[in-house]
Amino acid sequence: MSQRAYNELWADVQQELGRLLTEELPAEPPLPEKDRVVFFQRVAVLYMRYIQIFRQLETIYDQVVHPQKRRVIRAILDGVIGRLLELKNEMVEKEFSEYHYMDDVLHDLKLRPEDLEIPIPRYFITECSKVLQERKSMVTDILKMVEVTASPEPLRVKDMSPEEAIKIIQIAERARQGRLRAKLNEESRNMNMMSRTKESGTAAIDMAAVCIQKVWRGYVERKRIKIARDEEMIFLGMTMDPKYQVPCPAEVTAQASEACTRMKQQEHEEEYQKSIVAVTKQLRDIEGHDISKTMKDQIRQWFIECRDATGSFPDYPDEEDGGSCLIFAEKNPQQLKEEIAAKEEEEANNKPKGKEEKKEKAKKVKGKAEEEEEEAGLKMLPSAFLSDLEAGNKNFVDFWQSRNESKNFIQRHEVELIKEEKRKIIEAEIRVQVDEQMRQELTEWKLVVDKDKGGKAKGNAKKKKESGKKKKKEKDLTAKRTLESLCQELVEQGLLKKPKNVGLQDYLGDYSYFGTTLRQYGIGPMPSLSDVRQVLTLYGIFPLRSQEVHEKAPLIKAILLTGPAGVGKKMLVHAICNETGANLFDLSPLNTAGKYPGKSGLAMMLHIVFKVARLLQPSVIWIGDAEKMFYKKIPKEEKELEPKRLKKDLPKSLKLIKGEDRVLIVGTTKDPLSADIKTLCKMYSKIILIPRPDYGSRCILWKQLITKQGGEVTKALDLSSLAQISDGYTPGHMVQVIQSVVTKRRIMQLANRPLTAAEFIAPLAKIPSVSREEEKAFKSWFEKTPLEKKRIEAAAGPVEEEAPVKGKDAKNKGKK
Repeated sequence: MSQRAYNELWADVQQELGRLLTEELPAEPPLPEKDRVVFFQRVAVLYMRYIQIFRQLETIYDQVVHPQKRRVIRAILDGVIGRLLELKNEMVEKEFSEYHYMDDVLHDLKLRPEDLEIPIPRYFITECSKVLQERKSMVTDILKMVEVTASPEPLRVKDMSPEEAIKIIQIAERARQGRLRAKLNEESRNMNMMSRTKESGTAAIDMAAVCIQKVWRGYVERKRIKIARDEEMIFLGMTMDPKYQVPCPAEVTAQASEACTRMKQQEHEEEYQKSIVAVTKQLRDIEGHDISKTMKDQIRQWFIECRDATGSFPDYPDEEDGGSCLIFAEKNPQQLKEEIAAKEEEEANNKPKGKEEKKEKAKKVKGKAEEEEEEAGLKMLPSAFLSDLEAGNKNFVDFWQSRNESKNFIQRHEVELIKEEKRKIIEAEIRVQVDEQMRQELTEWKLVVDKDKGGKAKGNAKKKKESGKKKKKEKDLTAKRTLESLCQELVEQGLLKKPKNVGLQDYLGDYSYFGTTLRQYGIGPMPSLSDVRQVLTLYGIFPLRSQEVHEKAPLIKAILLTGPAGVGKKMLVHAICNETGANLFDLSPLNTAGKYPGKSGLAMMLHIVFKVARLLQPSVIWIGDAEKMFYKKIPKEEKELEPKRLKKDLPKSLKLIKGEDRVLIVGTTKDPLSADIKTLCKMYSKIILIPRPDYGSRCILWKQLITKQGGEVTKALDLSSLAQISDGYTPGHMVQVIQSVVTKRRIMQLANRPLTAAEFIAPLAKIPSVSREEEKAFKSWFEKTPLEKKRIEAAAGPVEEEAPVKGKDAKNKGKK
């Protein structure tokens, strides 16, 4: 696609975004919705439409070359991501579930299940590739320094008894004799064949020719029938034409042009940065002196006007209040003086009226709560991103939509835009210098004309004292140490690790097609692996990668991944690190056992980990076997390891994580039943249950994993039967079986002997599967979590209200 096509696509997307904003920001606020289902449907439709906008904007941002347009699109993209997170939070709070099934919404919007998938933006890694490479190189260098080259062990001759030595000699001699015997048999067989061929006549030759003809005609006929069958299946649409399986030349050229476009993006970005430096220097040299002169003239004029209006020179506004920005506002000198005096009175009256204000605030909160109770119904929560989206849309409509770019075919940056942006910055920088000079000049004027030394110093002193009365900051236990030394210590202790090279798209799984149907019949469906992937994209990857989104979106500090062994919990942790470029810190109870002993050591360990995590953000702190930290009863064999030593201190460190800290704690557990559920749920705000894969996911897993191992999926391999037989097995079990079956030797034999489903059954039977009882135990435990409790109560709400009435009636009847 050309740049013009992407510009037109951007215009269409902005038009759709404008429609959405008019729906979300109407002139009159909408009435509260009493029906929860109708409200959820409304939010789900908005959620789906924002996903489509996000997918299109991400494609546009990846291919647009104009550097200034890319910045506008990026700001809108961040706003759309933030709005998606807000709508997801809205759906979770209204439906009381982390997973949502919107088959009816997909049908109404005429979308496919694939359109619900949220892709990870490509710019997440490409734009920070240099920083990520530097971090990786630093960690790898530290790992090389820490690794001690193990000295090769000397060869040892094992002591052997005479019986063992005789046995080895016998085996070798028997093998030698067997090889000789086989050689002699082969020679005698060849001699007999030679003698037979010499004695054979014309009849034998005719028989041989007939035999060859039979074999050849059978082979040709079978080949013809196979081709006819394949053509019929392609005609019916049951199989794909082989020519479409191989990338066509048009696709190859399109991929090459996309790569070329990305190279152009880098070139244009470098030129844009150079132009910014040149333009700012030019503006400072040419317009800097004039700007400062006009500012000084305006401020002096303001001094004279205030003197004429009030009879005395005014006090100069402080830097905190905006300095001379207040002077350039369209206000009279008298109004400005009144504003400054009002601010001083407010500051003076703030201290004694602190308690009264708190009481008034409490009354206001109560009044609001009463008003909300009166207006029964469901409303949308206030958004922090709609204003940004509205500003971005307005910027596009006002400037880019009607802009004539016929002369800018190459899509380079526009110098006039840079001048407009940088002129404001230069004016702000010059204003600070001018303010300092004009303050001195004002004091001199006051001394000469009014003979007044000015009483502003006292006010400033008071402000300094007030600013000094702030909360004490935390003590930095490692203030004198460098970041590299802290990283080296964490690597030596095994707390900072290099994540495995795994992407979130490698976590394979299919869409849940029966979720809505099961919910309609009151059955709680188990989530699919596709749902898990989507939830982690929203909760883990998007907030960690974007600073603006993390600061404004609903804050998620800790996530717990729970499920049977082998469902891919650790893989998901490594995938989050790779997709966001985050560092991986391992605070698992088994990994921290014996390290940093004592209370002071524990405090030091947490301090170093969280300090490095903040400095090298984004960061992921992984806690494997999270149930051990909250054991109901510690097993005897684990008492020495002290698995509960982080139980008190880690939640305290978790509270210190703020919006600007892109740090995420991810816990994994395969045995949540052994932990105290109350303390576990207090620690982790989001609990995600990962079940065993369903039939559709198993089909995809078998096909993709066999292909990845080097195998070939042919018609001889019945994937449907294999997926049906492997019900109850996890992806980890499937990987084990495939690695044991699809070996290097077996890959060499694929041409003559293709893979069959029977080969996988024997090794699969040796592995214990996830039983129905274990799955029920996970489900019953998950029903005790706070969010699932709310969902069950909401589903059974009307029944519970009628039950006590029936009980009272029964008692009354018994009394009668």
